[in-house]
Amino acid sequence: MKKNIVAMLLAGGVGSRLNILARERAKPAIPFGSIYRIIDFTMSNIANSNVDVVGVLTQYKPLSLMAHIDNGKPWDLFGRTRSVEILPPKTGEVMSDWYKGTSDAVYQNIDFIEDFSPELVLVVSGDHIYNMDYRSLIKFHIQCKAHATVCLIKVPKKDAHHFGIASINEHNQITGWVEKPAEPRSNLASMGVYVFRKEWLVRALQIAAKKDGFDFARDIIPVMSKKKRVYGFVFNGYWRDVGTIDAYWQANMDLLSGRSYIDLRTWQVKTNFSVKGEIGDRPSTYFSRNARVQNSLIARGCVIEGQVTNSIISPGVRVHKNAKISDSIIFHESIVNSQAVINRCIIDKSVKIGRSTTLGSGINSPNRDFPKHLFTGITVVGKKAAIKSTLNIGKNCIIMPGTRVKQDCLSGTTFGVKS
Repeated sequence: MKKNIVAMLLAGGVGSRLNILARERAKPAIPFGSIYRIIDFTMSNIANSNVDVVGVLTQYKPLSLMAHIDNGKPWDLFGRTRSVEILPPKTGEVMSDWYKGTSDAVYQNIDFIEDFSPELVLVVSGDHIYNMDYRSLIKFHIQCKAHATVCLIKVPKKDAHHFGIASINEHNQITGWVEKPAEPRSNLASMGVYVFRKEWLVRALQIAAKKDGFDFARDIIPVMSKKKRVYGFVFNGYWRDVGTIDAYWQANMDLLSGRSYIDLRTWQVKTNFSVKGEIGDRPSTYFSRNARVQNSLIARGCVIEGQVTNSIISPGVRVHKNAKISDSIIFHESIVNSQAVINRCIIDKSVKIGRSTTLGSGINSPNRDFPKHLFTGITVVGKKAAIKSTLNIGKNCIIMPGTRVKQDCLSGTTFGVKS
């Protein structure tokens, strides 16, 4: 079956900077916005752009991600001419068979691309929050007669060293490229979205593989931009890389900002409601007469008897009487008992918070074990953890998954077994 374009969705990232949120799941599978997962945004962009063949490249902790994507039906990517195929590493008996980087993942699946004989290949990442109609990108690519086109977005100069940075001329052709420069000369950052002419992509991947080159931003784009027609498509909409605790928390808060940063309805973001434990056939949320909710997003199947302010609450959460939650994100099936106070926290699935316990108080001291992960005051509680009553948990704390907390935790503490 011939297709003009095939999408390759990179979804195998470890997400180490997201710490325990990505400990038991791939980064794109992390819940977002109460009922979604991070990958839903890229999957929806693909479907809404009429790209109907997708290879999803998975690797790290893929099971929940694979169950979520299923057969692609939630995004209408299922049928005789539309398909989503999960593409794990073609592992043999040695770990060296695993994907070594973004371009290596696509290189190992050239046969999948060739099966459809496309003229173009769209390469996208599954761990960013944004809304884009890829048809405008594809049109730009064709009009420029480009061999490759890179989506770029303007970022603050102080943040540019985190990204691949491009310089472009008056025709938007890329004239310079540096991966994570110490002293950036431009603020045009790569969004991790690329369009390639298929024959040039295959050739570049084969050359890079011979030189042990495994990454698009480091090994493919710099070489191609020196020898081929590589253009930058400057995107002006909302885009956020949610690869850190702070960025992930901020993107969720952007849903509540009132400034239309993220408009789920207009963006037509779709998700899989049929996966076990998701929203499914849950009943309506119950709000007691004592409940107080302000500027929050609360999913179905919750019981709210306390106070929720500026927070994201996932399906099945119970907030007992006189509990107070503010500026926080709480995943599925967690329980917040009466008179507990939660401020600026991310709480994973099936967590139990004891009566009159306080989370997110005290001084803003960076986490001692992971100072680059938690330093802005956010406390993270791992899946199935339980915190006893009348305790005080400080800021920038990490409560490891499955642990039982029976004592106070000062700000910057990591409680539980680290791996």
